[in-house]
Amino acid sequence: MTLDDGPKTHLSNSTYPPSKDFTLASFSPKGPWDLDFNKIEWLPITPFLRTRSKQLVPRLIRTRSLPPTQRVLGTGFRLGGALLAWKLFDKPKGVTESRRGMSQRLRKAFEALGPTYIKLGQIISAGEGIFPDELVREFKELRDHVRAQPFEVVRSTVESELGVELEDLFAKFSETPIAAASIAQVHLATLRTGEEVVVKVQRSTVADLVRKDLAAMSWIAPQLVGRIPVAALANPPAFVELFAETIVEELDFRLEAANMLDIAKILADTGQRSIVVPRPHPRYVTRKVLVMERLSGYSWDDVTAMHDAGIDTQKVVRAALISFLEGAVLYGVFHGDLHGGNLLVQPDGKVALLDFGMTGRLEEKKRVAFLKLMFGGTTNNMAMQVQALRDLGALPEDTNIDEVIKDLGLDQPAKDPTQMSPDELISEIREITKALLGYGAKLPKELILFVKNMLFLNVSITVLAPDVDIFQEIMYLVTYFTSKYGSIITEEIGFDVDEVPIDLEGFKGSLGLDSSVEQLTYRELQERRELIRKRMEEHNRSKTTRRTGSPIKKFGTKLHKRPSTR
Repeated sequence: MTLDDGPKTHLSNSTYPPSKDFTLASFSPKGPWDLDFNKIEWLPITPFLRTRSKQLVPRLIRTRSLPPTQRVLGTGFRLGGALLAWKLFDKPKGVTESRRGMSQRLRKAFEALGPTYIKLGQIISAGEGIFPDELVREFKELRDHVRAQPFEVVRSTVESELGVELEDLFAKFSETPIAAASIAQVHLATLRTGEEVVVKVQRSTVADLVRKDLAAMSWIAPQLVGRIPVAALANPPAFVELFAETIVEELDFRLEAANMLDIAKILADTGQRSIVVPRPHPRYVTRKVLVMERLSGYSWDDVTAMHDAGIDTQKVVRAALISFLEGAVLYGVFHGDLHGGNLLVQPDGKVALLDFGMTGRLEEKKRVAFLKLMFGGTTNNMAMQVQALRDLGALPEDTNIDEVIKDLGLDQPAKDPTQMSPDELISEIREITKALLGYGAKLPKELILFVKNMLFLNVSITVLAPDVDIFQEIMYLVTYFTSKYGSIITEEIGFDVDEVPIDLEGFKGSLGLDSSVEQLTYRELQERRELIRKRMEEHNRSKTTRRTGSPIKKFGTKLHKRPSTR
């Protein structure tokens, strides 16, 4: 067998004949093979596998009177050790070094704890705007830079899953993975028949570790709700349930391959040909091995290279946003883990979408609720937005919508957070949180996934198209959806979208902007957020100094005491 590490990007699919499956799904126009959807060997069993994985989740996260002691203690030892080392060595160095040190030590602890915590770290790494910048940057290392398994383990897994010797199937197989993450690692390879592919191979011990970690998390999560008030709003049990559902499905690559087909077909149905999905192989897909078409391109955040290649990055991020929203609110199926490591921009400006293990699937009621949330926001229909949140499960079913609007002050003029003192802002957040908890509010798991993706796309616009006017972009999106799907949306949300004008007053209010503001770029929005962040940091530093006492104040008398003249 010839081993070849190969380049990380390789554009060679233009040598293949035109593909018939291109008319059915958003694949590359010329692929290494044609997918006949009626002859894919692993596809017929996937509905059963999906049902079985859902049935498994309640057993994995069932309520336990006693914790799984060994794993809880092991986790506590790793995380506790990281926190102790931070307190001893990093915290005394000041705020910047303290945050950097904390983030790095937590990242190393998560990596040592294994697949479940690495996956959790990956989710945190996509939380720009939610988690501290230092933590996000450090945890990005967990996307594809985790310590790889030895090649002999990879070989054993591939051969046992596919039932053939590695050399009999592959002309080349790179021993060094191009990416290694929580569940699997990825290798470049070439089939004996000449097709250049990517081979995703599951880690050998991942299933057992995930089962133990979910048991520990499901015991810990309910303990947080009564002890930390904001944890009730964050809804740790629902987060663990979402986490369990996604990671259990990720353990069977046949489900991931089926997700690839579903999303590729939705993209074709909606005409979103600027987003491309790699073809899974019609035969070589098993529970632990996934052979797929090799796609490539520029890194998602490599703006300079894209501009040098003449790529319109505004169109790139707009296509990603529209395709995500179409899948979610019209089909109830969407890629659930958007982040820079799962997106490549090809030289022609098309986006290669990768890694479909985490895919959101909405039941009909919740899909329509997202549609109502979207159009309630763009028409300033506050009642519709609160009703949508109730239908999503964020509020109890018997919630009085008018009371919520009044109690939360949603019918009052917006306050600009950049004009508020840190104490005023903290007080405002505390009062809103208290009111929400009083109504029994929580973040349902589907909303967590949806919001996480929207935050990523929001940050992406800040990087790829910072000078785009937010209000004009919203106008474009609403016009796109109403002109293309107006009759469908009208029927589903209960009012004629062509008759109700776009009203961004509510959206401006959510940003703390006065109604007179007519233009706001993503760069300006980021500057506002950065201003608030710096004020809060200074406020926290000031509080710490007042609490502990300044060294100069403590020892000032001794240091500055005038020497005796006697």
